[in-house]
Amino acid sequence: MASKLVIVESPAKARTLKRFLGRKYSIEASMGHLIDLPKSKLGVDVENNFRPHYITIRGKGKILSQLKKEAQKADEVYLATDPDREGEAISWHLKRVLEIPNQKCRVVFNEITKDAVKKAMEKPRAIDGKLVDAQQARRILDRLVGYKLSPLLWKKVKKGLSAGRVQTVAVRLICEREREIEKFEPEEYWTITGNFKAPQGNFKARLFRIDNKRIKVKNEDQAKKLLTEIKKEEYKISKIKERKRERRPLPPFITSTLQQEAIKRLNFTARKTMAVAQQLYEGLQIGGRGQTGLITYMRTDSVRTSPVAQESAREVIKDKFGEKYLPAKAQQYRGKKGSQDAHEAIRPTDPTLTPEDAKPYLNKDQFKLYRLIWDRFIASQMKPAVFFGLNVDVQGGKFVFRANGSQVIFPGFLKVLGAENIEENILPELKEGEEVKLNKMEEEQHFTQPPPRFTEGTLVKELEAKGIGRPSTYAPIVSTIQQRGYIISEERRFKPTELGFKVNDLLVSFFPEITEVQFTAQMEEKLDRVEENQEDWVKLLQEFYEDFRVKLEKAQEQMQEVDIEDEKTDIECDKCGAKMVIKHGRFGKFLACPRFPECRNTKPYMVLEDIDCFKCGKGKIVQRRSKKGRTFYGCDQFPDCDYVSWSRPLAEDCPKCGAFLLEKRSKKGVKKVCAREECDYVHGEDKGGKS
Repeated sequence: MASKLVIVESPAKARTLKRFLGRKYSIEASMGHLIDLPKSKLGVDVENNFRPHYITIRGKGKILSQLKKEAQKADEVYLATDPDREGEAISWHLKRVLEIPNQKCRVVFNEITKDAVKKAMEKPRAIDGKLVDAQQARRILDRLVGYKLSPLLWKKVKKGLSAGRVQTVAVRLICEREREIEKFEPEEYWTITGNFKAPQGNFKARLFRIDNKRIKVKNEDQAKKLLTEIKKEEYKISKIKERKRERRPLPPFITSTLQQEAIKRLNFTARKTMAVAQQLYEGLQIGGRGQTGLITYMRTDSVRTSPVAQESAREVIKDKFGEKYLPAKAQQYRGKKGSQDAHEAIRPTDPTLTPEDAKPYLNKDQFKLYRLIWDRFIASQMKPAVFFGLNVDVQGGKFVFRANGSQVIFPGFLKVLGAENIEENILPELKEGEEVKLNKMEEEQHFTQPPPRFTEGTLVKELEAKGIGRPSTYAPIVSTIQQRGYIISEERRFKPTELGFKVNDLLVSFFPEITEVQFTAQMEEKLDRVEENQEDWVKLLQEFYEDFRVKLEKAQEQMQEVDIEDEKTDIECDKCGAKMVIKHGRFGKFLACPRFPECRNTKPYMVLEDIDCFKCGKGKIVQRRSKKGRTFYGCDQFPDCDYVSWSRPLAEDCPKCGAFLLEKRSKKGVKKVCAREECDYVHGEDKGGKS
């Protein structure tokens, strides 16, 4: 019997395939990339059509030797790496180094199920050269930018820094948003709400128009004046507008939307989302089913799903929820312009396997993500939800108040999401011309808000909207710029560090095109055209590098005149007595001796809050950073005084005990609490109205 070898990327995938393919196949895992550009040098011959110099990745030699041994024993070798550019490149490298003779050695499946795997094995194909070209072009582009720009940062900012083609643009977006926030000047405005009494019940309405014009109440004086006038009028229902509206289900997940929802609803990071999705894709032990792949491939920008999967979903909907939730025909969705459509959307491989059925065999994170994916796919094949909307205008003289009400008539797809009972301000059954009584009024001060800082989810959404990166790169982009210390996460929102600002400003000044959003998006489109056989990858690199080299030489000359000095302090070095300077590291500022490398002394840089420590009565409260980059506050007399807090101290004394107050933030709002744990003083209201 002829022996056959199948090479995949991971052991989990290998275990699943073993169950489907039987004894005549041996399955081995490459553990990802085995061949790549060297880390120690550029590894690209720019004078010889950008020919890459590939080597075996350090530490992967043993795996490669084992694969060579197995390949020599086999009569046929098949490469079943992931179905994307990176997977195609891994297969291409393996075919070369293992000297696989059969041309049609590549097998691809979007889901790891018995039928999908058997069909793929029956129709192997040749390595897709254009997919490989696109991967090589991206890899070489990133290498050229990173290895040419990074040394400039070493000279002007700090040793060990690095610049990336796509990551630099992400940092720029965050820095620009932060500067918008810094420049923002909030405007005051007030709202006036009337509490009205009708025969059928009470309701609230907000001041909407004065003299048939929309009004913005700018300050308290204007609000008080209006309150006086409003009280003089008699009120009646002047207009009732009823309408039905439909809310359609969203399409099944693609990579970016899965990451956004998992970040928002499950509190996962983008990287964690992809890691757990990989486990679900590669296969897990599911009771009598054995090793089973639970979802389709998780790196995709297509919302397309197969007719077979749609019909399976329709059967589940019919059995679980009833025919009234089933549309006349399967729902179809269109992807955004420029989506690759190479793979299906992310969906369960078998919709009949409900999250509840799978739960005993999944860990906590796997269950949460599978349920998210299953719910979204099933919902996408259900009828829209139908709402009854009501707009009621209440008029007295020149004043018009408006109340808005809404309630669910038919839950539709919301049924599977467990949100079928949502109600928004149900109003009593009012009639036009009916007189109502104004019981009381409430005026409330507000301030316009600056653009919010990016969360991980909104950053991924912004990158996708602007065409920056691709499904496989969103998670690495976010984690890389954090690891480099260019941004930090505070209260789950991204904020540039001073180091991030410095690097960004330097690169924007000397390489505006490289850091420009539109330029990076256009480069992504060109890489896609390489994959589609519409552009030559070498020509793409030549055009880019010709212009880049000129800008690089010019920047190197100009940067000779730019001297970025370290900020000086009056703090003496403990070891040599020199006045220490402020340096910028991964977790922000730190103090270093200016006589480096002769003296290598460093110490934490602490921002004084000018607040006395109540615990020891001697020290001041200072700001510090943890090893993971998170800000906390403590006494500068540590270790003699052990006071620490994650909450920001305020220069306000507790009226009960005299200790300083802390600012406590939560989803419910902001409160001021006493820093002394045994004191119960609390000031402020949360969104629920509790003080």
